[in-house]
Amino acid sequence: MAKENGPLMIGLDLGTTGVKAGVIDAAGGVLGKAFAPYRTMTPAPGWAEQDPQEWWSATVAAVRDALESSGADPGRIAGAGVSGQMHGSVFLDAGGEVVRPCILWCDQRTSEECEMITSELGGELAALVGNPALTGFTAPKILWLRDAEPECYSRVSRVVLPKDYINMRLTGRLTTEVSDASGTLLFDIRRREWSRRMLEALDVPAAWLPDVLESSDPQGGVTREAADATGLAAGTVVAAGGADNACGAIGMGVLREGDMAVSIGSSGTVLAPTGAPVVDERMRLHSFCHAVPGAWYVMGVMLSAGQSLRWFRDVLGEPETGRALSEGRDAYELLDETASKAPAGSEGLLFLPYLSGERTPHADPHARGGFFGLDLTKKRSHVVRSVMEGVTFGLKDSLEIMRDMGVPLDAVVSGGGGARSALWRSMQADVFEMPVRTVSEPDAAMLGAALLGGAAGGVFATVQDASAAAVRYGDDTVPEPSNFEAYREAYGKFRALYPALKPLF
Repeated sequence: MAKENGPLMIGLDLGTTGVKAGVIDAAGGVLGKAFAPYRTMTPAPGWAEQDPQEWWSATVAAVRDALESSGADPGRIAGAGVSGQMHGSVFLDAGGEVVRPCILWCDQRTSEECEMITSELGGELAALVGNPALTGFTAPKILWLRDAEPECYSRVSRVVLPKDYINMRLTGRLTTEVSDASGTLLFDIRRREWSRRMLEALDVPAAWLPDVLESSDPQGGVTREAADATGLAAGTVVAAGGADNACGAIGMGVLREGDMAVSIGSSGTVLAPTGAPVVDERMRLHSFCHAVPGAWYVMGVMLSAGQSLRWFRDVLGEPETGRALSEGRDAYELLDETASKAPAGSEGLLFLPYLSGERTPHADPHARGGFFGLDLTKKRSHVVRSVMEGVTFGLKDSLEIMRDMGVPLDAVVSGGGGARSALWRSMQADVFEMPVRTVSEPDAAMLGAALLGGAAGGVFATVQDASAAAVRYGDDTVPEPSNFEAYREAYGKFRALYPALKPLF
Protein backbone atom coordinates (compact mmCIF):
# COMPACT_ATOMS: atom_id res chain seq x y z
CA MET A 1 0.00 0.00 0.00
CA ALA A 2 1.11 3.54 -0.72
CA LYS A 3 2.33 5.87 2.01
CA GLU A 4 -0.09 8.63 2.89
CA ASN A 5 1.95 11.54 1.56
CA GLY A 6 4.57 12.50 -0.99
CA PRO A 7 4.42 12.65 -4.77
CA LEU A 8 4.14 9.53 -6.89
CA MET A 9 4.88 8.74 -10.53
CA ILE A 10 3.60 6.20 -13.00
CA GLY A 11 5.70 4.60 -15.71
CA LEU A 12 4.52 2.67 -18.75
CA ASP A 13 6.70 0.37 -20.84
CA LEU A 14 5.09 -0.38 -24.21
CA GLY A 15 6.98 -3.55 -25.08
CA THR A 16 6.79 -6.11 -27.85
CA THR A 17 4.56 -8.57 -25.99
CA GLY A 18 2.56 -6.21 -23.80
CA VAL A 19 2.56 -3.07 -21.68
CA LYS A 20 3.81 -2.81 -18.09
CA ALA A 21 2.61 -0.09 -15.75
CA GLY A 22 4.09 0.75 -12.37
CA VAL A 23 3.33 3.29 -9.65
CA ILE A 24 6.50 4.36 -7.86
CA ASP A 25 7.42 6.76 -5.08
CA ALA A 26 10.27 9.28 -5.04
CA ALA A 27 12.65 6.72 -3.53
CA GLY A 28 12.05 4.25 -6.37
CA GLY A 29 9.73 1.98 -4.41
CA VAL A 30 7.25 0.20 -6.65
CA LEU A 31 3.86 0.43 -4.97
CA GLY A 32 1.84 -1.30 -7.64
CA LYS A 33 2.56 -2.99 -10.94
CA ALA A 34 0.51 -4.56 -13.74
CA PHE A 35 0.96 -6.13 -17.17
CA ALA A 36 -1.46 -6.40 -20.07
CA PRO A 37 -0.59 -8.37 -23.24
CA TYR A 38 -1.43 -7.83 -26.90
CA ARG A 39 -1.00 -9.74 -30.15
CA THR A 40 1.75 -9.69 -32.74
CA MET A 41 0.49 -10.54 -36.22
CA THR A 42 2.67 -12.19 -38.89
CA PRO A 43 0.69 -11.92 -42.16
CA ALA A 44 3.75 -13.02 -44.17
CA PRO A 45 7.13 -14.62 -43.38
CA GLY A 46 9.45 -12.07 -41.80
CA TRP A 47 6.63 -9.60 -41.10
CA ALA A 48 5.59 -8.40 -37.64
CA GLU A 49 2.66 -6.06 -37.03
CA GLN A 50 0.52 -4.86 -34.12
CA ASP A 51 -2.73 -2.94 -33.82
CA PRO A 52 -2.16 0.38 -31.99
CA GLN A 53 -5.72 0.23 -30.65
CA GLU A 54 -4.73 -2.93 -28.79
CA TRP A 55 -1.81 -1.00 -27.26
CA TRP A 56 -4.25 1.59 -25.97
CA SER A 57 -6.68 -0.98 -24.60
CA ALA A 58 -3.81 -2.74 -22.82
CA THR A 59 -2.51 0.59 -21.50
CA VAL A 60 -5.91 1.42 -20.04
CA ALA A 61 -6.12 -1.98 -18.34
CA ALA A 62 -2.53 -1.88 -17.03
CA VAL A 63 -2.81 1.66 -15.62
CA ARG A 64 -6.07 0.87 -13.87
CA ASP A 65 -4.67 -2.35 -12.39
CA ALA A 66 -1.44 -0.67 -11.27
CA LEU A 67 -3.35 2.15 -9.58
CA GLU A 68 -5.66 -0.31 -7.86
CA SER A 69 -2.82 -2.53 -6.62
CA SER A 70 -0.90 0.50 -5.32
CA GLY A 71 -3.84 1.84 -3.34
CA ALA A 72 -2.70 5.33 -4.33
CA ASP A 73 -4.91 8.35 -4.85
CA PRO A 74 -4.53 9.23 -8.58
CA GLY A 75 -4.30 12.87 -7.54
CA ARG A 76 -0.89 12.14 -6.02
CA ILE A 77 0.56 11.12 -9.39
CA ALA A 78 2.80 14.10 -10.18
CA GLY A 79 3.97 12.81 -13.54
CA ALA A 80 3.65 9.96 -16.01
CA GLY A 81 6.14 8.71 -18.56
CA VAL A 82 6.00 6.22 -21.41
CA SER A 83 8.83 4.03 -22.68
CA GLY A 84 8.29 2.33 -25.99
CA GLN A 85 9.59 -0.21 -28.46
CA MET A 86 11.64 1.66 -31.04
CA HIS A 87 11.39 2.07 -34.82
CA GLY A 88 7.75 0.97 -35.26
CA SER A 89 5.81 2.90 -37.91
CA VAL A 90 2.37 4.13 -36.90
CA PHE A 91 0.72 5.77 -39.92
CA LEU A 92 -2.09 8.22 -39.12
CA ASP A 93 -4.55 9.97 -41.41
CA ALA A 94 -5.60 13.63 -41.19
CA GLY A 95 -8.12 12.78 -38.47
CA GLY A 96 -5.52 11.00 -36.31
CA GLU A 97 -6.90 7.54 -37.11
CA VAL A 98 -4.56 4.60 -37.74
CA VAL A 99 -4.22 3.83 -41.47
CA ARG A 100 -2.88 0.28 -41.12
CA PRO A 101 -1.31 -1.95 -38.44
CA CYS A 102 2.04 -0.75 -37.08
CA ILE A 103 5.11 -2.32 -38.71
CA LEU A 104 7.37 -3.34 -35.80
CA TRP A 105 11.07 -3.03 -35.06
CA CYS A 106 11.65 -6.74 -35.76
CA ASP A 107 9.91 -6.72 -39.16
CA GLN A 108 12.25 -7.75 -41.99
CA ARG A 109 10.27 -6.82 -45.12
CA THR A 110 12.29 -3.75 -46.10
CA SER A 111 15.62 -5.25 -47.25
CA GLU A 112 15.23 -3.84 -50.78
CA GLU A 113 14.44 -0.37 -49.46
CA CYS A 114 17.50 -0.52 -47.19
CA GLU A 115 19.67 -1.51 -50.15
CA MET A 116 18.31 1.44 -52.11
CA ILE A 117 18.97 3.89 -49.26
CA THR A 118 22.48 2.53 -48.82
CA SER A 119 23.16 2.70 -52.56
CA GLU A 120 22.05 6.30 -52.84
CA LEU A 121 23.15 7.70 -49.46
CA GLY A 122 25.53 5.16 -47.95
CA GLY A 123 28.48 7.52 -47.96
CA GLU A 124 26.48 10.20 -46.15
CA LEU A 125 24.59 8.19 -43.53
CA ALA A 126 27.27 8.39 -40.84
CA ALA A 127 27.38 12.16 -41.15
CA LEU A 128 23.65 12.71 -41.60
CA VAL A 129 22.04 10.36 -39.09
CA GLY A 130 24.85 8.37 -37.47
CA ASN A 131 23.30 4.99 -38.29
CA PRO A 132 23.08 2.50 -41.16
CA ALA A 133 19.90 1.69 -43.08
CA LEU A 134 18.47 -1.39 -41.36
CA THR A 135 15.24 -3.28 -41.91
CA GLY A 136 13.84 -2.44 -38.50
CA PHE A 137 14.13 1.32 -38.89
CA THR A 138 11.25 3.66 -39.71
CA ALA A 139 12.41 5.35 -42.93
CA PRO A 140 12.58 2.20 -45.09
CA LYS A 141 9.09 1.25 -43.89
CA ILE A 142 7.75 4.55 -45.23
CA LEU A 143 9.29 3.74 -48.62
CA TRP A 144 7.86 0.23 -48.50
CA LEU A 145 4.37 1.58 -47.84
CA ARG A 146 4.71 3.99 -50.76
CA ASP A 147 5.54 1.19 -53.19
CA ALA A 148 3.60 -1.77 -51.75
CA GLU A 149 0.42 -0.15 -50.43
CA PRO A 150 -0.11 3.09 -52.38
CA GLU A 151 -3.73 3.41 -51.26
CA CYS A 152 -2.68 3.44 -47.61
CA TYR A 153 0.22 5.74 -48.41
CA SER A 154 -2.12 8.25 -50.02
CA ARG A 155 -4.04 8.57 -46.73
CA VAL A 156 -1.01 9.22 -44.52
CA SER A 157 -0.84 12.58 -42.78
CA ARG A 158 1.54 11.80 -39.87
CA VAL A 159 4.08 9.10 -39.00
CA VAL A 160 4.73 8.48 -35.31
CA LEU A 161 6.46 5.96 -33.08
CA PRO A 162 4.62 3.53 -30.80
CA LYS A 163 5.02 5.35 -27.48
CA ASP A 164 4.16 8.66 -29.18
CA TYR A 165 0.81 7.16 -30.17
CA ILE A 166 0.12 6.35 -26.51
CA ASN A 167 1.14 9.88 -25.51
CA MET A 168 -1.30 11.21 -28.11
CA ARG A 169 -4.10 9.11 -26.64
CA LEU A 170 -3.21 10.34 -23.14
CA THR A 171 -2.82 14.06 -23.88
CA GLY A 172 -4.37 14.76 -27.27
CA ARG A 173 -1.01 16.14 -28.44
CA LEU A 174 1.27 14.62 -31.06
CA THR A 175 5.02 14.95 -30.44
CA THR A 176 8.10 12.78 -30.27
CA GLU A 177 11.42 13.11 -28.45
CA VAL A 178 15.10 12.75 -29.23
CA SER A 179 15.84 9.18 -28.12
CA ASP A 180 13.07 7.54 -30.15
CA ALA A 181 13.48 9.89 -33.13
CA SER A 182 17.13 8.77 -33.29
CA GLY A 183 15.98 5.34 -34.48
CA THR A 184 14.02 6.52 -37.51
CA LEU A 185 16.97 7.08 -39.91
CA LEU A 186 15.49 10.55 -40.43
CA PHE A 187 17.03 12.29 -37.40
CA ASP A 188 20.26 14.27 -37.12
CA ILE A 189 21.56 12.95 -33.79
CA ARG A 190 24.27 15.61 -33.54
CA ARG A 191 21.85 18.54 -33.85
CA ARG A 192 18.97 16.69 -32.13
CA GLU A 193 16.57 17.64 -34.94
CA TRP A 194 15.08 16.13 -38.10
CA SER A 195 17.55 15.83 -40.99
CA ARG A 196 16.38 17.97 -43.89
CA ARG A 197 18.81 16.22 -46.22
CA MET A 198 17.36 12.77 -45.40
CA LEU A 199 13.78 13.95 -45.72
CA GLU A 200 14.48 15.51 -49.12
CA ALA A 201 16.51 12.55 -50.39
CA LEU A 202 13.81 10.04 -49.45
CA ASP A 203 10.94 12.36 -50.40
CA VAL A 204 9.38 12.14 -46.93
CA PRO A 205 7.20 15.20 -46.23
CA ALA A 206 8.52 17.14 -43.22
CA ALA A 207 4.90 17.84 -42.23
CA TRP A 208 4.45 14.13 -41.51
CA LEU A 209 6.89 14.27 -38.59
CA PRO A 210 5.97 15.66 -35.15
CA ASP A 211 7.82 18.28 -33.14
CA VAL A 212 10.79 16.90 -31.20
CA LEU A 213 11.19 17.43 -27.43
CA GLU A 214 13.77 16.35 -24.90
CA SER A 215 12.64 13.19 -23.12
CA SER A 216 11.98 14.81 -19.73
CA ASP A 217 10.09 17.79 -21.16
CA PRO A 218 6.39 17.97 -20.29
CA GLN A 219 4.52 16.71 -23.35
CA GLY A 220 1.04 17.61 -22.14
CA GLY A 221 -1.60 16.82 -19.57
CA VAL A 222 -3.96 13.86 -19.36
CA THR A 223 -7.25 14.74 -21.06
CA ARG A 224 -10.61 14.24 -19.39
CA GLU A 225 -11.39 11.44 -21.86
CA ALA A 226 -8.10 9.64 -21.09
CA ALA A 227 -8.63 10.21 -17.36
CA ASP A 228 -12.03 8.56 -17.51
CA ALA A 229 -10.51 5.60 -19.36
CA THR A 230 -7.37 5.06 -17.27
CA GLY A 231 -8.27 6.31 -13.80
CA LEU A 232 -5.53 8.93 -13.86
CA ALA A 233 -6.42 12.44 -12.78
CA ALA A 234 -7.17 14.87 -15.58
CA GLY A 235 -4.27 17.25 -16.09
CA THR A 236 -1.60 14.81 -14.83
CA VAL A 237 1.67 15.85 -16.45
CA VAL A 238 2.94 13.42 -19.11
CA ALA A 239 6.63 13.50 -20.07
CA ALA A 240 7.72 13.26 -23.69
CA GLY A 241 9.04 9.82 -22.68
CA GLY A 242 11.77 7.77 -24.28
CA ALA A 243 12.90 4.80 -26.31
CA ASP A 244 12.89 1.56 -24.35
CA ASN A 245 16.66 1.21 -24.25
CA ALA A 246 17.19 4.82 -23.16
CA CYS A 247 14.53 4.50 -20.44
CA GLY A 248 16.04 1.19 -19.39
CA ALA A 249 19.42 2.87 -19.01
CA ILE A 250 17.86 5.54 -16.76
CA GLY A 251 16.20 2.82 -14.68
CA MET A 252 19.60 1.10 -14.39
CA GLY A 253 21.46 4.28 -13.48
CA VAL A 254 23.50 4.17 -16.69
CA LEU A 255 23.84 7.88 -17.49
CA ARG A 256 27.56 8.64 -17.41
CA GLU A 257 30.56 7.80 -19.56
CA GLY A 258 32.19 4.63 -18.29
CA ASP A 259 28.90 2.94 -17.44
CA MET A 260 27.53 0.16 -19.62
CA ALA A 261 24.10 -1.45 -19.62
CA VAL A 262 23.75 -5.01 -20.86
CA SER A 263 20.18 -6.20 -21.23
CA ILE A 264 18.91 -9.64 -22.18
CA GLY A 265 15.23 -9.48 -23.10
CA SER A 266 13.75 -10.96 -26.26
CA SER A 267 16.52 -9.04 -27.99
CA GLY A 268 19.83 -8.11 -26.40
CA THR A 269 21.51 -4.73 -26.06
CA VAL A 270 24.83 -3.30 -24.98
CA LEU A 271 24.56 0.44 -24.30
CA ALA A 272 27.26 2.92 -23.28
CA PRO A 273 26.58 6.64 -22.67
CA THR A 274 28.83 9.27 -24.22
CA GLY A 275 29.16 12.97 -23.51
CA ALA A 276 29.22 13.82 -27.22
CA PRO A 277 27.97 12.08 -30.37
CA VAL A 278 30.21 9.11 -31.19
CA VAL A 279 29.65 7.41 -34.55
CA ASP A 280 31.29 4.20 -35.73
CA GLU A 281 32.39 5.01 -39.28
CA ARG A 282 31.97 1.31 -40.15
CA MET A 283 28.37 1.58 -38.94
CA ARG A 284 28.47 -1.52 -36.77
CA LEU A 285 26.91 0.23 -33.76
CA HIS A 286 23.93 2.51 -33.33
CA SER A 287 24.49 6.09 -32.20
CA PHE A 288 21.44 7.63 -30.54
CA CYS A 289 20.52 10.60 -28.38
CA HIS A 290 20.10 9.61 -24.74
CA ALA A 291 16.90 10.43 -22.84
CA VAL A 292 19.05 12.86 -20.84
CA PRO A 293 19.59 16.38 -22.19
CA GLY A 294 23.09 16.83 -23.59
CA ALA A 295 23.91 13.12 -23.65
CA TRP A 296 24.16 10.39 -26.28
CA TYR A 297 24.92 6.68 -26.33
CA VAL A 298 26.33 3.99 -28.58
CA MET A 299 24.54 0.67 -28.67
CA GLY A 300 24.86 -2.77 -30.15
CA VAL A 301 21.78 -4.91 -30.67
CA MET A 302 21.38 -8.64 -31.17
CA LEU A 303 17.96 -9.72 -32.36
CA SER A 304 17.57 -13.09 -30.59
CA ALA A 305 19.03 -12.98 -27.09
CA GLY A 306 16.48 -14.20 -24.56
CA GLN A 307 14.48 -15.28 -27.59
CA SER A 308 17.15 -17.91 -28.28
CA LEU A 309 16.67 -19.53 -24.87
CA ARG A 310 12.90 -19.21 -25.24
CA TRP A 311 13.14 -21.01 -28.59
CA PHE A 312 15.13 -23.79 -26.93
CA ARG A 313 12.60 -24.02 -24.11
CA ASP A 314 9.66 -24.23 -26.51
CA VAL A 315 11.18 -26.58 -29.10
CA LEU A 316 13.70 -28.72 -27.22
CA GLY A 317 12.98 -28.03 -23.57
CA GLU A 318 10.33 -30.65 -22.83
CA PRO A 319 12.24 -32.22 -19.89
CA GLU A 320 12.42 -28.84 -18.12
CA THR A 321 8.95 -27.64 -19.09
CA GLY A 322 7.46 -30.97 -18.02
CA ARG A 323 9.21 -30.84 -14.65
CA ALA A 324 8.22 -27.21 -14.22
CA LEU A 325 4.55 -28.11 -14.56
CA SER A 326 4.76 -31.07 -12.20
CA GLU A 327 6.90 -29.32 -9.58
CA GLY A 328 5.37 -25.86 -9.79
CA ARG A 329 8.69 -24.29 -10.78
CA ASP A 330 9.91 -22.01 -13.57
CA ALA A 331 11.25 -23.79 -16.67
CA TYR A 332 14.06 -21.23 -17.01
CA GLU A 333 15.23 -22.01 -13.47
CA LEU A 334 15.43 -25.68 -14.43
CA LEU A 335 17.29 -24.83 -17.65
CA ASP A 336 19.82 -22.95 -15.49
CA GLU A 337 20.30 -26.06 -13.38
CA THR A 338 20.83 -28.17 -16.48
CA ALA A 339 23.33 -25.73 -18.01
CA SER A 340 25.32 -25.42 -14.79
CA LYS A 341 26.34 -29.09 -15.09
CA ALA A 342 28.54 -28.31 -18.12
CA PRO A 343 31.87 -26.47 -17.82
CA ALA A 344 32.65 -22.97 -19.08
CA GLY A 345 33.02 -23.08 -22.85
CA SER A 346 30.76 -26.14 -23.15
CA GLU A 347 33.80 -28.20 -24.16
CA GLY A 348 33.84 -26.76 -27.66
CA LEU A 349 30.12 -26.72 -28.41
CA LEU A 350 29.04 -23.36 -29.86
CA PHE A 351 25.64 -21.87 -30.64
CA LEU A 352 25.04 -19.12 -33.18
CA PRO A 353 22.10 -17.01 -31.91
CA TYR A 354 21.05 -15.62 -35.30
CA LEU A 355 17.51 -17.00 -35.23
CA SER A 356 15.99 -13.80 -36.65
CA GLY A 357 18.97 -12.60 -38.66
CA GLU A 358 21.33 -10.27 -36.83
CA ARG A 359 21.94 -6.58 -36.37
CA THR A 360 25.25 -5.99 -34.53
CA PRO A 361 27.88 -6.46 -35.78
CA HIS A 362 26.75 -8.16 -38.99
CA ALA A 363 23.58 -6.29 -40.07
CA ASP A 364 22.44 -9.39 -41.94
CA PRO A 365 18.73 -10.29 -42.04
CA HIS A 366 19.66 -13.58 -43.74
CA ALA A 367 21.99 -14.86 -41.00
CA ARG A 368 20.77 -18.04 -39.30
CA GLY A 369 21.44 -19.90 -36.09
CA GLY A 370 23.01 -23.26 -35.49
CA PHE A 371 25.10 -25.51 -33.26
CA PHE A 372 28.75 -26.21 -34.05
CA GLY A 373 30.96 -28.78 -32.37
CA LEU A 374 28.47 -31.53 -31.57
CA ASP A 375 29.96 -34.97 -30.90
CA LEU A 376 29.03 -38.07 -28.96
CA THR A 377 30.47 -36.71 -25.73
CA LYS A 378 28.03 -33.81 -25.56
CA LYS A 379 25.15 -33.99 -23.12
CA ARG A 380 22.01 -31.96 -22.70
CA SER A 381 23.82 -29.71 -20.26
CA HIS A 382 26.35 -28.75 -22.95
CA VAL A 383 23.59 -27.88 -25.39
CA VAL A 384 21.66 -25.65 -22.98
CA ARG A 385 24.82 -23.95 -21.74
CA SER A 386 26.03 -23.32 -25.30
CA VAL A 387 22.81 -21.42 -26.05
CA MET A 388 23.37 -19.12 -23.08
CA GLU A 389 27.05 -18.72 -23.93
CA GLY A 390 26.28 -17.99 -27.59
CA VAL A 391 24.03 -15.11 -26.55
CA THR A 392 26.75 -13.80 -24.23
CA PHE A 393 29.33 -13.98 -27.02
CA GLY A 394 26.94 -12.07 -29.28
CA LEU A 395 26.77 -9.31 -26.65
CA LYS A 396 30.56 -9.33 -26.33
CA ASP A 397 30.78 -8.53 -30.06
CA SER A 398 29.28 -5.11 -29.29
CA LEU A 399 31.46 -4.58 -26.24
CA GLU A 400 34.62 -5.26 -28.28
CA ILE A 401 33.61 -2.73 -30.94
CA MET A 402 33.12 -0.11 -28.22
CA ARG A 403 36.55 -0.90 -26.80
CA ASP A 404 38.09 -0.59 -30.26
CA MET A 405 36.45 2.85 -30.62
CA GLY A 406 37.87 4.02 -27.30
CA VAL A 407 34.52 4.29 -25.52
CA PRO A 408 35.17 4.20 -21.75
CA LEU A 409 33.83 1.00 -20.16
CA ASP A 410 34.34 0.81 -16.41
CA ALA A 411 31.21 -0.81 -14.98
CA VAL A 412 28.57 -3.25 -16.25
CA VAL A 413 24.95 -3.15 -15.11
CA SER A 414 22.90 -6.17 -16.18
CA GLY A 415 19.16 -5.96 -16.82
CA GLY A 416 16.27 -7.62 -18.60
CA GLY A 417 14.90 -11.07 -17.91
CA GLY A 418 18.34 -12.63 -18.37
CA ALA A 419 19.63 -10.75 -15.33
CA ARG A 420 17.40 -12.90 -13.12
CA SER A 421 19.65 -15.87 -13.92
CA ALA A 422 22.67 -16.11 -11.62
CA LEU A 423 24.34 -18.40 -14.16
CA TRP A 424 23.86 -15.91 -16.99
CA ARG A 425 25.20 -13.09 -14.81
CA SER A 426 28.31 -15.13 -14.00
CA MET A 427 28.79 -15.92 -17.71
CA GLN A 428 28.67 -12.20 -18.49
CA ALA A 429 31.21 -11.42 -15.76
CA ASP A 430 33.56 -14.15 -17.00
CA VAL A 431 33.17 -13.43 -20.74
CA PHE A 432 33.42 -9.64 -20.33
CA GLU A 433 36.09 -10.05 -17.64
CA MET A 434 34.38 -7.33 -15.62
CA PRO A 435 32.20 -7.32 -12.47
CA VAL A 436 28.49 -7.28 -13.24
CA ARG A 437 26.01 -5.32 -11.13
CA THR A 438 22.24 -5.87 -11.13
CA VAL A 439 19.44 -3.47 -10.34
CA SER A 440 16.85 -4.16 -7.67
CA GLU A 441 13.95 -3.27 -9.98
CA PRO A 442 13.97 -5.66 -12.96
CA ASP A 443 11.54 -3.59 -15.04
CA ALA A 444 14.13 -0.90 -15.67
CA ALA A 445 12.39 0.68 -18.69
CA MET A 446 9.18 1.10 -16.72
CA LEU A 447 11.11 2.65 -13.84
CA GLY A 448 13.05 4.93 -16.18
CA ALA A 449 9.82 6.10 -17.83
CA ALA A 450 8.34 6.88 -14.42
CA LEU A 451 11.44 8.90 -13.51
CA LEU A 452 11.07 10.93 -16.72
CA GLY A 453 7.51 11.60 -15.60
CA GLY A 454 8.83 12.68 -12.22
CA ALA A 455 11.28 15.09 -13.84
CA ALA A 456 8.55 16.50 -16.08
CA GLY A 457 6.18 16.84 -13.12
CA GLY A 458 8.66 18.60 -10.85
CA VAL A 459 9.38 15.76 -8.43
CA PHE A 460 13.05 15.95 -9.47
CA ALA A 461 15.05 18.84 -10.89
CA THR A 462 16.88 16.64 -13.41
CA VAL A 463 16.86 13.12 -14.78
CA GLN A 464 20.21 12.55 -13.07
CA ASP A 465 18.67 13.48 -9.72
CA ALA A 466 15.76 11.13 -10.37
CA SER A 467 17.98 8.18 -11.20
CA ALA A 468 20.29 8.82 -8.24
CA ALA A 469 17.32 8.90 -5.86
CA ALA A 470 15.44 5.89 -7.19
CA VAL A 471 17.85 3.29 -8.61
CA ARG A 472 19.01 0.56 -6.22
CA TYR A 473 21.57 -2.17 -6.84
CA GLY A 474 22.08 -5.72 -5.66
CA ASP A 475 25.37 -7.50 -5.09
CA ASP A 476 28.04 -7.53 -7.80
CA THR A 477 28.84 -10.77 -9.63
CA VAL A 478 32.62 -11.03 -9.64
CA PRO A 479 34.37 -12.75 -12.57
CA GLU A 480 36.13 -16.05 -12.05
CA PRO A 481 39.62 -15.79 -13.65
CA SER A 482 39.92 -19.56 -13.97
CA ASN A 483 37.21 -19.41 -16.67
CA PHE A 484 38.84 -16.66 -18.75
CA GLU A 485 40.95 -18.89 -20.97
CA ALA A 486 38.10 -21.27 -21.85
CA TYR A 487 35.87 -18.36 -22.80
CA ARG A 488 38.59 -16.57 -24.77
CA GLU A 489 39.16 -19.70 -26.84
CA ALA A 490 35.42 -20.30 -27.35
CA TYR A 491 34.80 -16.67 -28.28
CA GLY A 492 37.59 -16.75 -30.88
CA LYS A 493 35.91 -19.70 -32.58
CA PHE A 494 32.50 -18.05 -32.27
CA ARG A 495 33.76 -14.98 -34.13
CA ALA A 496 35.16 -17.16 -36.91
CA LEU A 497 31.88 -18.94 -37.61
CA TYR A 498 29.83 -16.11 -39.14
CA PRO A 499 32.30 -15.19 -41.92
CA ALA A 500 32.80 -18.87 -42.69
CA LEU A 501 29.05 -19.51 -43.01
CA LYS A 502 27.93 -16.22 -44.57
CA PRO A 503 28.04 -17.55 -48.17
CA LEU A 504 25.61 -20.30 -47.16
CA PHE A 505 23.13 -17.87 -45.56
